[in-house]
Amino acid sequence: MAKGTKRASPGADAEKNPLSEVELNDEDARKLQAIQRDIARVELILERAAQTKMTPAFEKRREVVKTISKFWPVALMNHALFAYHVQHSGDQLALSYLEDVWVVRDPAEPRCYTIEFTFKENPNFTDRVLKKEFKYVPPPAAADEQADKDGITDSALEFSWDRDVVPSGQKINWKDADKALTKLYPRESGEDEDDVGEAGSFFNFFEYDSDPFEIGLTIAGEIFPDAIDYFLGNLGGDDLDSDDEEDDDEEDDDAEEIDLEKPRTKKQKV
Repeated sequence: MAKGTKRASPGADAEKNPLSEVELNDEDARKLQAIQRDIARVELILERAAQTKMTPAFEKRREVVKTISKFWPVALMNHALFAYHVQHSGDQLALSYLEDVWVVRDPAEPRCYTIEFTFKENPNFTDRVLKKEFKYVPPPAAADEQADKDGITDSALEFSWDRDVVPSGQKINWKDADKALTKLYPRESGEDEDDVGEAGSFFNFFEYDSDPFEIGLTIAGEIFPDAIDYFLGNLGGDDLDSDDEEDDDEEDDDAEEIDLEKPRTKKQKV
């Protein structure tokens, strides 16, 4: 038997909550799981269709914003989380030469993609395009699967970003190795071997394979689709100062902490 649990309301500790132990038989549990799978399938179909239909609109936007000075640097920096990782003045200067941002979706698994940053001639590196790939690596069982009429397979429904995606970066060809931003502001390890302490330069995002701060997800999933709203300042991304609100509520009012490491990011005005 499976059990469903409803959290008790404040002040309800005196009496036993009649909803605290709702039993679910095995048959009903299987029915709910089947419905969840049906919902996930429909959502995936709609997501793939939306991405296909949005591509021409993004291509049209791409042509229009080419004539707008610093469209992409402003749009990116108006996202609070992205701006948090571009605090060094050297990074901001290098980013000011950014001309285009593009996301190329993997036709086999559109939830995976390659992010492309195109730069004009700049004093930092010779590369015209910097790329970060988030490659889909299907599980072994996918080789024998047959897609249904909508192109959906079992492995697609069981897709896991942590399990099925392998990120990879590229070497940046710096004009002056001693002034390479990734050398001046290296990524530092945390206390544990697998942890990252300081992100360092934003351009470590391209030179390292790993993306522990999920910058790629932020760019492809948030900024790129709504770039115009970010450029205009209508959106600003997640508020970094609102983290752990539940924990703060449990503390005394007089014990409020000020996080000096994550300042509130101001939106750039167009």
